[in-house]
Amino acid sequence: MIGRFNHVAIAVPDLAAATATYRDTLGAEVSAPLAQPEHGVTVAFVTLPNTKVELLEPLGAGSPIAKFLERNPAGGVHHLCFEVDDIIAARNRLKSAGARVLGDGEPKLGAHGKPVIFLHPKDFCGTLIELEQA
Repeated sequence: MIGRFNHVAIAVPDLAAATATYRDTLGAEVSAPLAQPEHGVTVAFVTLPNTKVELLEPLGAGSPIAKFLERNPAGGVHHLCFEVDDIIAARNRLKSAGARVLGDGEPKLGAHGKPVIFLHPKDFCGTLIELEQA
């Protein structure tokens, strides 16, 4: 069901500092910041030859990333994202197997402009999983 590994997301307390670290210290190509108010984050992507690293900074006090950073002030790995051919079929299959889809269960547009859903970490070895329409 899952396809290509799309990205690993890292929550950061300071997006500008994290961007500078990846760009200036590691020599990586980093995108401009992009606010995603519907997800409560501002993101920047580190482009690698085989995948991406998504840097996430909270956008507002109600951001799920703000809650994550309260528990992990220095930041850290937040989620893994996999592509699926049909997000609705994947969601339905997962729900019928007992997996919990977060939120209202309906896909939302993600930072790449494609539908995404998130799966409860307790159902996936303690890891928050994002599925993105390929």
